[in-house]
Amino acid sequence: MNGYFPAGPLLFAFFLASLVLALTPGPAVIYVVTRTLAQGKRAGLASVAGVALGNLGNAVGASIGLAALFAISSLAFSVVKYAGAAYLVYLGIKAWRTPASDAAPSDAGIARLNRIFRDGFVVALLNPKTTIFFAAFLPQFMDATGSAMQQSILLGAVFVMIATVTDCSYVLAASVVAPVFGRARRARSYGRYITAGTFIGLGVFTAAAGGRK
Repeated sequence: MNGYFPAGPLLFAFFLASLVLALTPGPAVIYVVTRTLAQGKRAGLASVAGVALGNLGNAVGASIGLAALFAISSLAFSVVKYAGAAYLVYLGIKAWRTPASDAAPSDAGIARLNRIFRDGFVVALLNPKTTIFFAAFLPQFMDATGSAMQQSILLGAVFVMIATVTDCSYVLAASVVAPVFGRARRARSYGRYITAGTFIGLGVFTAAAGGRK
């Protein structure tokens, strides 16, 4: 134990648990895969980067006490949760209204990638359950003799890195399949509706999901 990371057995258990959790498909995986299929590999990777930064913000927030705030304040939790859900629905409506030609993967220039990165960051950051998750998950692998805040931030950063690697693997897999859909004119025509439906569905799921866990 060096004061920053837990002892070997705990650290190994943390790596293993984090890898299993990161590989399990969830809303974030659905989000980045949908971006990839709709707008290409670069858009998917930009989404992964945005989601990673947002999750890192949640990990830091958990370490400085935001999780405690959400645990005692239903209003704070609800405001953040519904703001995130509303943003997902907004992205879905925007995708619905975007002409198919504008959503083509070849259109993913720097400005568009910046917007996609921002969207991923906001979607991930406005998810209070992620903060609650870090607050509940990370302490299971922390050494009581070390600094709780330092260990929380570092373990959170490691978890985010592991999740980023697994999310990138999903993006790369989706990018292999994407050209098959891209060559079909009908698939391009309906792709924006599928993307819009997925984002709106994620927003509704986020809003309708149970309260604090």
